[in-house]
Amino acid sequence: MMNNNPNDRLLRRPLPQLDEPVRSFVVLGEAPAVDRPTIENATRSLLAAIGEDPSRQGLLKTPERVARMWEEITSGYNVDPEKLINDAIFDVDYEEMVLVKDIEFFSLCEHHLLPFFGRAHVAYIPNGKVIGLSKIPRIVEMFARRLQVQERLTSEVARFLQKTLNACGVAVVIEASHMCAMMRGVKKPETNMTTSAFLGEFKQNVELRKEFLGQVNRPYRRG
Repeated sequence: MMNNNPNDRLLRRPLPQLDEPVRSFVVLGEAPAVDRPTIENATRSLLAAIGEDPSRQGLLKTPERVARMWEEITSGYNVDPEKLINDAIFDVDYEEMVLVKDIEFFSLCEHHLLPFFGRAHVAYIPNGKVIGLSKIPRIVEMFARRLQVQERLTSEVARFLQKTLNACGVAVVIEASHMCAMMRGVKKPETNMTTSAFLGEFKQNVELRKEFLGQVNRPYRRG
């Protein structure tokens, strides 16, 4: 358990603003909706390029379905962060860890355009403010529904939450399976990947990190 002795805990104070520009803060809400006709034409060309007949019955509507799919799985580019948060930040006198774990997500690897999927575990130390419970899974989904690599996804979730709450600390761990390693290339179906990002107190305080990781690994039982 975490030591609650105030003399042993780090001073709670706002973290400095991040100097490095964050790509996601720039593109959020600025990307146009997908160009469905172009995607449909490209899909027909792809089908023909692999030796298929785009005009056969089973493939006639495939280009339209694919265009709708791309619109859905890349919808994170068009999320307005202010509407996403929707004023769900509240003043609360609470200074201990808040953890939301086992957040399921699906994303798309930018290297092979194949899915990767898994679970995210997100924690933060409030600095006088907390965010509504449902918003943390929505933040994960916002960044996951883009062309991604897992390392960047992990960092973007952590830095966005820290910037939004000016939290004293943020921790994110993501565990995922990648179809590019499971169904092609090395073809290792059991391969998975774990990435982490620690900011503020989670980066500075080893015991706090241990508490977070212990909570993540602890099975949840209802009732």
